[in-house]
Parts: sequence; C-alpha cells; structure tokens
Amino acid sequence: MSSPAAPVTHSHAPHAPTAALVLGALGVVFGDIGTSPLYALKECFSPEHGIAPTPENVMGLLSLITWSMAWVIAFKYLSVMMRADNDGEGGILALLALALRGIHHEPRTRWAVIMLGIFGAAMFYGDSMITPAISVLSAVEGLEVATPLFAHWVIPVTLAILTALFVIQRHGTASVGAFFGPVTAVWFLSIGAIGAWRISGNPEVLAAANPSHAVYFLLTNPLLGFLVLGAVFLALTGGEALYADMGHFGKRPIRIAWWGLVMPALLLNYYGQGAFVLADPAGLKNPFYLMLPSWGVLPMVALATAATVIASQAVISGAFSMTRQAIQLGYVPRLEILHTSSRAIGQIYVPFVNWTLFVAVILLVLGFRTSDGLANAYGIAVAATMVIECLLAMVVARRLWKWSPLATWGILGSMLAIDLAFFASNATKFLSGGWFPLVIGAACFTLLVTWKRGRTLLGRRLAEQGIPLEPFLQSLALGPPQRVEGTAVFMTGSTDTVPSAFLHNLKHNKVLHERVVFLTVVTHDVPKVPVEDRLQLKRLGEGFWKLEAWYGFKEQPDVQEILDGCRVRYGLAFEPMETSFFLSRETIVCAGERPGMATWRDHLFAWMNRNATRATDFFNIPINRVVELGTHVDI
Repeated sequence: MSSPAAPVTHSHAPHAPTAALVLGALGVVFGDIGTSPLYALKECFSPEHGIAPTPENVMGLLSLITWSMAWVIAFKYLSVMMRADNDGEGGILALLALALRGIHHEPRTRWAVIMLGIFGAAMFYGDSMITPAISVLSAVEGLEVATPLFAHWVIPVTLAILTALFVIQRHGTASVGAFFGPVTAVWFLSIGAIGAWRISGNPEVLAAANPSHAVYFLLTNPLLGFLVLGAVFLALTGGEALYADMGHFGKRPIRIAWWGLVMPALLLNYYGQGAFVLADPAGLKNPFYLMLPSWGVLPMVALATAATVIASQAVISGAFSMTRQAIQLGYVPRLEILHTSSRAIGQIYVPFVNWTLFVAVILLVLGFRTSDGLANAYGIAVAATMVIECLLAMVVARRLWKWSPLATWGILGSMLAIDLAFFASNATKFLSGGWFPLVIGAACFTLLVTWKRGRTLLGRRLAEQGIPLEPFLQSLALGPPQRVEGTAVFMTGSTDTVPSAFLHNLKHNKVLHERVVFLTVVTHDVPKVPVEDRLQLKRLGEGFWKLEAWYGFKEQPDVQEILDGCRVRYGLAFEPMETSFFLSRETIVCAGERPGMATWRDHLFAWMNRNATRATDFFNIPINRVVELGTHVDI
C-alpha cells in the first residue's frame, strides 16, 4: 500500500570500486543485448523478408543497426531514462511509482498510468520466458555449424542446459555470479576480435556508419524496410536492462561498460558479419558461426553457451526481483520468497515464478525448435515495454521535472515515435509467434489488476464493517475485561479501525493481554525506507500501542526485525515466549450481490487469495506463537 506521506529517502550510489561495478555490470546488465549478434543479422536476411545480400542492403541494414543502437540505447536509456531514477532505482515499477507522485489528485490520469505500468510489468514475464529459450538455443545451434552430425543433439543439449539453469536457482547464484563479469568480458573481447579480423578483409564495410546508408535503404525499400525493423530490433533487446539494473551498479559504471567495451564489441561483430556476408553470401545461414575459422567454432559454442546462460540468469533474477516489488506494491498475492544469500538482500528465489518460467521455456523450445522460429515471438514484448516506459517517462518529465510541452514532445516524443515504429514492425509477426508474449502479458495483466482491484474492494468492505479504533478503546476503559500476562500483536491492514481478529478474540476469550500492539506494515512508493524512518509508534492508552512499520517496494518485511527495532528505538521489549500474534484470515464469498468486479474475476480473486502464502511465512512470524481467526467477506 502506498501512502502520500511516503518518507523522504536519498539516493545512495553503490560503494564498491568503479572497476568492480563495471565488471559486475558486464555480467548482469549486458548479457541479453550482448548475445544478440548470435541471431540479429541472420534474422534481417531471413527468407520471409526476401532481402538479397547486395552491398546496398548489407550496408543499409548495418547502418540501421548502428543508429538504432545509438538512438535507443545510448541516447534514450543512457542519457535520458537514467535521469528518471526512483531513489537511485530504475525499472518499470520504479518508474510507475515515480510517475504516480506527480498525479495524486487526478484519479482518471492516475488510473490510466497505473494500467499502463501494470501492463508493461506483465509483458516482462513474456520476455522472461523467451529470452532463455532463444539465447541458449541460438548458442547451441553452433554445433550444427561444427558438424552436421550434431544437428539432432541441439534440442536435447538446449533442454539439459536450461533444466540445470532453473534447478540451481534454489541454491542461489552468489558463487556462480563471481564468474559472470569475467566470462562476459571474455565474450565481448572475443566477438569484437573476430569482427575486427573479418573487417580487416573488407574495411569498406565501415562506411555503413554513415546514416545515409540507412536512409537510402528505407527509401528504396519502404515496405521491406518497415518489416525488417522487427529483425533490426533484435539487436536492441536487453537494452531496457540498462535502466532496470541502474540501482544495482549505478549510472556511471553502466555507462563506462557500454562505451568502453560493449558497444564497440557489438558493432565490430555486426560489421564483421556484414563483411563476411559480402564476401560469401552463402554465410547468411548462420553468419556469426560461419565467419569463424573452423577450429574456433566449438570453443565459441562453449563461450556463447556460457554467455547465454548468464543472460538468462539475469532475466530470471529480474523476474524474481520484479515479483517481489509487485507483491510489496499490492499487485501480486504473497508468494514464498527465499533469501539465498545472508549478505545480499537482492539475492532471492521465488519457487512459483521459477518453475512457471521453466515450464514455459521448455515448451517454447519444444514448440518452436529453432532460434529462427523463436525470433518471431521475441521482440514484441520488449518493444511494448519500451513504448510504455517512454510514455511513463513523459508523465515524469511533465509533472515532476516540469519540462515544457515542447521539450517533452521534442525529446521523449521523438523517442516514442521510434519505439512505436519498432513495435508496429514486431506486431506484423503476431501470427507467426508474436502472439505468445502478448497472450502471456494479457494473462499476467488480468491477474495483477484483479488482485489489486480485489484487495481494494476487500479493504473497502472491511472498512464498512470496521469500528473506529481509538473511540472503541476508550469505551473499553469504561468496563475493562480481565487482563492476562503477556503481549498480543494484532496485525492489521488499517491503522484506524479495530482488527477483526481483536474483536473475535475479545468476543470468544473475553480477556485482553496486559500489552496489546496493533501492527500495520505499510509499503511506500520508494525503493527503500531509511532505518531511522522505519517505525512509527503511538501509545493509545493503558497497555495499547499502534505501531506502523514502513518499507520500500524493494524490501522484505520482517516482524522479528520490527520488534527488535522497537526495543532499540523505543525501549519497548518483546519477550518471544510471552508474545502471541493474532491474524485475521479472510475467506472471500462470491455472492455476486455487490457491485465491484465481474463474477469470474471475483472467483479468480478468491482463488488467488486462498493460494497466497500464509502471512506467518511471508512476514517471518514464529509459527508456534500465531493464532489465526477467520472471517467471511462478500466483495
């Protein structure tokens, strides 16, 4: 739950040395875009586009890739989007929270922005399913280039690698993560060196850096040029990670890694592929691997497989992190979240998300069978996310940065036009695979908005039935029930009404503990809340306390941490064996007699509510000290 009284926080840049952060960014931020040379140029010349490998076309496509990369990645994300940091954090949910700050009193605009942001987040899950499938499959396909005898091993090897990748998630990635940066650095150096070697045989290909080649290609092939933009876009997928991972590494290390190694290596490899295709048009079958010397194919397959596993790992970890943020912001029901590192709070494992992604990835590999087939499904989810991020950035620019309409439309509007062109081109691949991420995105969007709406209705119904807290406690003082030793902590979603568990306990047991604490955990629209602002304690009367615990959307609430904080900050100590926790567990009744949601959405919300992780597990409450009291609510 967000609050307009969100605490003020301050950005804290990562404290690690810049060199270490640059190396870490290579392994996490650039894995996806770094493996795009495996399939991007090959898809540009796929038979369905019908583009002949003439010098004009090769130079035109290389120029398109070059300037798309410069505009979308270097200018849009590195220069403009990184300004939209939410206490140093990036990503679509952080951007959504930032955009909502400027439109508190505009309910219609706020609703539209929320729907837009949620849909962008939902599309990320479709991308999270396709990225591991296409990345690993395209790397392993190099076995066919080494020798046709390996052709029938491509699918089994791909499935084995992906299975191992998802199985190790539960053990954490801290030990493996130490190798991510160095391996990815070797990858970029290798693909850059191979590209430079091929360019040396035909240096004229470097003339493609002149944007006139891209303009000429589009003017002479208007329809084909539009259609091939979807393939050109494959060279940009993963670019949104630069913004999403900003909080992990900081702006400067990401920019240093991009300009110092990533962009030069990528362009060298693309231009090397172009030089190779000009010399041998038959190499279009798989220019990345075919341009290698024969002795280098198998080592490059191994290196490419490692690089694509790293890229897939980054996407999977991103899905875990975004799910936790969505839970905290109230868009996803509580799910089991396991911390795989005692030192790094960001290292988490979400079993439900992991195995859902695993099943989807395996089915994608078995269904499409080649990276060419998956390429049709890839891109549309990322393109949609980029469009939505641009629209949200326009809200931030106008309402928070106070840009003029001319500056907003001149800078961000031009970016939006490019993003829309890429999205429209990718949309033409809907029937040949593009439907998959859209279906997944629509399904996730339905779940997210149903949960959010259901929780709103549930809170409204409970408020209607609720009794104001402080007047009720004052009335209790007139005829106080018997007090017993110990502390009772009643967890409640409202700070102003009497928790139903408190009423049920009083009704059935007719006693009160000598100390009663009403605890509310509030999630604000900032990534992290400073420790000094975490707790807000108010004494309500003899033996009664109201306690609020404030968390950011990237933090994990912990009841034990909250109680320890009360002892340190307020001197209010809790003896574990003398403290009982009382929780309300609502059972949703779908009578369909009250306005709110369609009946099928009522039933969907009730199902999600039943299957949500127990509050005891999510908030780390000692299970042997918990009393749950149920209530029926008709939403």
